[in-house]
Amino acid sequence: MSTRVSRTGTARSPIQLAALAVGAVFLLVGVLGFIPGITTDYDSLQWAGHESHAQLFGIFTVSVLHNVVHLLFGVLGLIAAASAGAARTFLLVGGVIYLALWLYGLLVDQHSDANFVPLDDADNWLHLGLGLGMIALGLILPRRTKTTTSTISGDPRR
Repeated sequence: MSTRVSRTGTARSPIQLAALAVGAVFLLVGVLGFIPGITTDYDSLQWAGHESHAQLFGIFTVSVLHNVVHLLFGVLGLIAAASAGAARTFLLVGGVIYLALWLYGLLVDQHSDANFVPLDDADNWLHLGLGLGMIALGLILPRRTKTTTSTISGDPRR
């Protein structure tokens, strides 16, 4: 005698896992932006603006505002991972925001007061990659996990 069992549990869907991973990375980056050594020229870290010369990994210019935005995006990603719809929205809207930041970074003079985030060439290209990657994840990944079935045998010798 065998019985078919359907497992639907509370497993996260691929889109939820993506939002969770993206959120966790944003949280990590936000924290790392406040750690001297990982962030070079930490003593020049400013609240906001192009005067900040602190650089995460010695590459990406950061400020307190920039780090706080990463932390907030991280928290939003973790919260959004609770449902597939919210996860998709986080990835798509977040991707659009990062594409807008990329365009803003290309258009604004890096040495002007308008560069309040602050942004530099490395940040701009990272924002392009993040924007495209988040949108791709939001469009491609399924919202549901696959339901699996298995057979359980009533024969103890099996």
